[in-house]
Formats: sequence, C-alpha cells, structure tokens
Amino acid sequence: MAVFTEVSEAQAGELMHLLNLGELTALRGIEGGIENTNYFVSTDRGEYVLTLFERLTHQQLPFYLYLMKHLAGTGIPVPDPAANPDGDVLHTVCGKPAAVVNKLAGKSQLAPQAVHCAAVGDMLARMHLAGQDYSRHQPNLRALPWWNETVPVVLPYLNADQSALLSSELAYQNHIAEGSAYAALPRGPVHADLFRDNVMFEGERLTGFFDFYFAGVDTWLFDLSVCLNDWCIDLDTGAFGSARVQAMLEAYQAVRPLNAHERKLLNAQLRAGALRFWISRLWDYHLPREASMLVPHDPTHFERVLRQRIAHPVNL
Repeated sequence: MAVFTEVSEAQAGELMHLLNLGELTALRGIEGGIENTNYFVSTDRGEYVLTLFERLTHQQLPFYLYLMKHLAGTGIPVPDPAANPDGDVLHTVCGKPAAVVNKLAGKSQLAPQAVHCAAVGDMLARMHLAGQDYSRHQPNLRALPWWNETVPVVLPYLNADQSALLSSELAYQNHIAEGSAYAALPRGPVHADLFRDNVMFEGERLTGFFDFYFAGVDTWLFDLSVCLNDWCIDLDTGAFGSARVQAMLEAYQAVRPLNAHERKLLNAQLRAGALRFWISRLWDYHLPREASMLVPHDPTHFERVLRQRIAHPVNL
C-alpha cells in the first residue's frame, strides 16, 4: 500500500458523496505495501479505505471485490466494498479502477503469539469453506506461471549461490505441480497474501482479514503455507517457532482437517510459499516503480525462509 497516484480531497469527496458515505473530513495516504495506491478516508459517517489499482484491470477486479462481498455475507470479517446507486462496487478515480471499503477495527499484531496464530488458522479455514460456493473464477496471478516468467528477469541480479538456489527450487516446484498428488489438492478462492499486516486484532480477538488483491483460485494448502511462513517464524532467521506452527495447524484442522495429499505436500507448499515471495520481492526491489512513500521489502528475508524450509521440514 503506497501512493502511486495522487488523489485530491475534492476527488475523494465526490466519490464518497456518490457512494452515500458522508462528507469528507480527512484524507491520508497509507505507507507500506507495493502494489496499489491507498488512502484512509474519514467522513462524518465513518472510516474507510480508498484503493486505486495500479496493476489490476477493470476486467480482473470484480473477482476480488465480489469475493470480499461474498465472504462478508457469510460472516467472515472482511472489508465490504461500497456500491454506487447502480449497485456497482468498482469505481474510477483519476482514470484508475478504484474501490472503497469500510476500515476494520483493531490493529495489526506484528509480534504474534500462539493465540494469534490459532485465531488466524481458525478463520483461514472458515474462509476457505465459505468461499467454496463463490461463483467467479480467476487463477492466482502470482502462481507458478508467473514464477516461470519472472525468474529469468531477476536472475541477472543474483550471485551464483542465489541463482543456483532460485533455479533449482523453481525446477522442484514445476516437478511437484506435474504430480497426481498436487492435482488432487483441494482448492478454491484463497487470500494468498495473509501476512501479519493484513490481519486486524483487538487484543487476542481477530477482527478481520483485508487486502484481498492477490487473491485467486489456488490450493488451500498454499494459502495456509503462506500464513505459516509469516506468522510462525522468527523474522531474523526465518526459522519456525514450533508452538506457533502447532497452534495454527491445530486450529485450522479443527475446522478443516488436511487430507492425505495435503499432509504429503505440506513441506513442498511451504517451500512454494517462500519461493513466491522471494521472487516477487526480487522483482520489486531490482525493478521498482516510482511511488510516493514506496519502500521495497528486503528480498533476502524470503531467501532465508526458503533455505529454512528446505533444511528443516515440518513433521505432521
């Protein structure tokens, strides 16, 4: 969440009027993240988030926005996109596709304990089940095909050791994806980016998941693996904290038990989750776009996570 496109108070105020969300009282750009332009918008009726989409198109966006509406309608705590008088939730601001959602209560838990990991595991499983009957379909746009396209672009920026690791892991993931066990994995809409800063808590109570703009149809195991790789690790080393891993896995499986194929491929998908974010961070770091407040993430973090997942597989 950075600011690539500057939005004026007049433009934001006009949109809030159109959506019947009240009179604008404040507009503030949001730091952090790297994909879209985001603002906190305050009105005399509430607090909202305005997002202008810098890469996603008008054709792609309905999947994300109506997925959030679908999940909100089933009781999953996610932002609910605001509709105009015609019922449309996709708008245009500064020539860019845009959406306005309610701001969730609480704050991000950036130093999670086992209780927070359990809450995320529980709600993630509930979200997966709630999305089973969502009618729209769009693949995860940052899945294996994107990795295969992007790795040749970032390899020239790496040293020999990093290049060897990246190339060998990509080959391994292509091999896994061709297998019958992978084809049999349960799948459906996934968040695909459920990091610590995309979940809200009030104390130990989870109040919401947000930022669904990497969502797509993929394996539920990949989604769980992305969460484990962020919520349950030591940030300095990438090593797992066993109590947090156990808490998240037990809470998830209390709602939706992993099947035999998922148990077999958990470690492969943990590696896939680390690879995906190492590739994207390399891309963002070495081929950045200009943006106000944009600070690319350090790609070596997920290199460390990947090395940990290879060296120390999880035993279920």
